Amino acid sequence: MSELTLQGTPLYSAKLKSRAITAENQRGEPGHGGMKQNGRKGEPCLWNLKKDQVFTFAEIDGPGVIRHIWITVPNTGPLKMRNIILRFYWDDQKTPSIEAPLTDFFGICHGRTRDYESAFITMAEGKGFNSYFPMPFGKKAKLAVSNETGEDAGMFFYQIDYTVSDEIPDDTPYFHAQFRRVPKTTMYEDYVILDGVKGNGRYLGVNFGLVDQFAGKKVWWGEGEVKMYIDGDTQYPTICGTGSEDYAGSGWGLGEFYAQDMGAPYIQDKYVSFYRFHIRDPIYFSEKIKVTIQQIGNDGQMEPASPDGPLGEFVKRGEYKKDRPGGNFERVDDVCSTAYWYQTLPTQPFPKFPERDLRSLDL
Repeated sequence: MSELTLQGTPLYSAKLKSRAITAENQRGEPGHGGMKQNGRKGEPCLWNLKKDQVFTFAEIDGPGVIRHIWITVPNTGPLKMRNIILRFYWDDQKTPSIEAPLTDFFGICHGRTRDYESAFITMAEGKGFNSYFPMPFGKKAKLAVSNETGEDAGMFFYQIDYTVSDEIPDDTPYFHAQFRRVPKTTMYEDYVILDGVKGNGRYLGVNFGLVDQFAGKKVWWGEGEVKMYIDGDTQYPTICGTGSEDYAGSGWGLGEFYAQDMGAPYIQDKYVSFYRFHIRDPIYFSEKIKVTIQQIGNDGQMEPASPDGPLGEFVKRGEYKKDRPGGNFERVDDVCSTAYWYQTLPTQPFPKFPERDLRSLDL
C-alpha cells in the first residue's frame, strides 16, 4: 500500500472509515444520510435553537478523529454571535475541553465575522464557519452548543466530518480551546491567555482581541510582549517576544491581513482581533505551560502625559502610567482571548466562564 499522504491523511486506508453527522443523520450511520423527506432535504438543520437550550449536536463513539466542523447560523449581530457557546467533551469527562463563543472559536473576537482563511479556520464569506483542527478521541466525543443569548436563536446548521477506527494511544494529546475576557486589566500585571494546564502536549496558538479604550487618542496599543512559561519556568519565561504586532507576524503597527499561520482579519474602530498559530515553530511542554501578554502602549512622547492633556482622563483613572523615559507606557485594557492547545487527559477544570454581561460588554 502506498505511504503517500494528502496533507497528513493516507491516499487510501482500508482501516479508517469516513463518517459525517448532520441534522438528517445525527448518529453518522452508514447509508443513513439525507433520509428525511425521501431524500429531498427534509431536515437540513435544527430549525430553532431555543432560548437557554443546550443542544448536543454530535456524540461519537471512538476511537476516531474529528477532521472538519462546519457551522452556520443567521447572524443578527455581535451579541448573538458572542453568546452562542460551544462546549466539547472528550472520553466521558465531565469538564469541557473546549469552551468558547461561536465566533471566537472560529477566529474572530467581539462577535464579529469576516471573510478570511487560516491553516485551521475559515470563515467563508464571513458566514460559513469551518474548523480543520484535528480532534482525536479514544472513547467518545460529545459536541454541544448552548444558546445563552437570552432569546431564541433560530436555525443552527452543522456538519461534523470524522473518521473512526483510528489508532489513538493512551498518551495522545487531545485538542483544547479556552475563552477568557478581562474588561479591565490590572496595571503591571500581564493578561493570562492560558494557565492551569497539566500534562504534556503543545501550545498551538491564540485568537486575541482588544477593545481599545485609547482609540482616537493617537497612541499605539501593541508594545506588550507575549511570554511563554514552560514546565519549570517561574519568574521569567523561556520564550518572550518583542511586541504584540510582532507576535502577530507583522511590525510597525498592525493592519488587516490574513495568512495561514498568522493574521489580523478584523481591525475596525476600537476593535482589534488577531491570531497566531505555532505550526512550523512548535511550542512543546512536558508538564505545564502558562502564556501571557503585557498591556504596554506607546504615546510617541519622551515625557509622561499630563492630567490636563489628551490622555488626562486615563492618567486620572490610573489607567496610564509611564515610569521610564521614552514613549512606552503601562496601560489598562479590555482584552479577550481563545487559546488553542493539545494536551494529554485529564483536562483540568477551566476558570469560571465569563457571564453573559461580561461577554457582551461594549460590543
